[in-house]
Amino acid sequence: MQAIRIATASGGAASAASPLQQAPLTRREFLKGTGMLLGTLAIGTPIAALAPSRAWALELKALDTATGDTLLKFGRVLYPHPQLPDAVYALLVKDLDAMAAGDPKVAQQLRDGVAGLDRATGGAFAKAKPAAQLAAVKAIEGKPFFATVRGKCVTALYDNEMAWTAFGYPGESFSKGGYIRRGFQDLKWLPDPPADASPPPLLG
Repeated sequence: MQAIRIATASGGAASAASPLQQAPLTRREFLKGTGMLLGTLAIGTPIAALAPSRAWALELKALDTATGDTLLKFGRVLYPHPQLPDAVYALLVKDLDAMAAGDPKVAQQLRDGVAGLDRATGGAFAKAKPAAQLAAVKAIEGKPFFATVRGKCVTALYDNEMAWTAFGYPGESFSKGGYIRRGFQDLKWLPDPPADASPPPLLG
């Protein structure tokens, strides 16, 4: 099974590009990065159906593997979504790694922050129990490291096609004729309203 490179989608929320690029990693590319995060999408999930391969890989330019893994777990504690696979949280790590590659101060802040989380959980934050992870994160709420990671979570986790697929959001519809005939009535997480709650849609 070839590992598929993770990349952030370009073009903002209106972009239809998948964060999973189809170009497989070569062995040389696999080995040259500072760090590497790897994972596999669960069989039968909507995201697995979207991706060209179930295996994914994220090459890190400035951060090592342990730091990247801890940041991924930190993001999951901040914004816990059981239905989102690690591949989505890896997009957060990718954005933070890009920041670290461009600014040595950010890189040091991230490394120091991860070291602090490890100390707070008695060794390795990424392997600590959920209660210990949550306590460690709450203890640094409001600190610059916390703010840096939390700020990136908002765009990295929710402005990508993988997350949209997991949450059942079909993406923008303006370019496809609007929502009336494309997803207007497919809300899955709330009960259906009574028929008299609104007038019939004007279909033209």
